[in-house]
Amino acid sequence: MKATESVRLQGTVTRFKGNGRRLGYPTANLAVETSARDGVYFGFADMTGFIRHPSIIFVGIPTTVGDTKRRVEAHLFDIPDIDYYGQQLSLSLEQYHRANRTFADIDELVAAMKADETAARQWFMKAAS
Repeated sequence: MKATESVRLQGTVTRFKGNGRRLGYPTANLAVETSARDGVYFGFADMTGFIRHPSIIFVGIPTTVGDTKRRVEAHLFDIPDIDYYGQQLSLSLEQYHRANRTFADIDELVAAMKADETAARQWFMKAAS
C-alpha cells in the first residue's frame, strides 16, 4: 500500500445503476470531478448521522460492470442499507490501496472487493491504535 496525501471531495449523493448494492457493497455515489488517480482508497465519510466514518472509496470507471462514466463511490462500513440520495457527502481519501482494473467477470470483481474490505478493516484498526 502506498500512502497518499489526503484528498477531500464533496457533493450530493447521486443515483447510478445500483451495482454496488447488487454485489453486496452498497455505495453512496458522487458525480464530481477530481484529480485523484483512479483506484481504491481507504478513507472517511461524513454524511447525515455519520462523522469520519470508515469507508472504502472507489474513483474511476467501473468497466467490469459495463459502465463508461468516471465517478466516486463510497462504501461506508456497517451502516443501514437505505437510499441516501440527495444527501450531502464529504469524503477524505487517506490511503491509496490499489489501481482500478477490469476484472474477467463479476465473481473476480466481488473477490477483489472482499479482499479490499479485509485490507481496509485492518488498515483502520492499525490507524486507530
